[in-house]
Amino acid sequence: MSIPHNPSSAAPGPMGSTPPSGTRPWGVVVVALVVALEALALAAAAIWFIVGILTSTPASLPSAIFMIVLLAGLAAGLGAVAVNHFRGYRWTRSAAFVWQLLMLTIAIPTLLSDQILLGIVLLVPPLAVLVLLFTPKAVAFTLRTGGEPPVL
Repeated sequence: MSIPHNPSSAAPGPMGSTPPSGTRPWGVVVVALVVALEALALAAAAIWFIVGILTSTPASLPSAIFMIVLLAGLAAGLGAVAVNHFRGYRWTRSAAFVWQLLMLTIAIPTLLSDQILLGIVLLVPPLAVLVLLFTPKAVAFTLRTGGEPPVL
């Protein structure tokens, strides 16, 4: 299943380049969706920390503020990775790969600590992304093959 892509309707990327023409592989769509959902989860955690600061006294206000800034920054970064992976930029593969490895470092201990359901929920998306990032069609889409100039 491929999603049609109309390059004339896409916004130009860095240095005026446009996304690759043709069809977007379903693996690219799934990776972008999972990374976007992870970004939304981080944004929700940042909001939860903000509500916590406003409704109760934190043990350490500077630590709570740092955590909000960290979570918001990670959410923004992952959001950028999701959008640009959907557009077909090469650099997003390494960023998504590293984030998924970090997610595995949370999922595996959770799974091994007898929290089976939560561990599986945390384990399946990163594994799916790690596999889909390197499928031949996804790699070709992010390398901009087919006569188009390679970017980043």
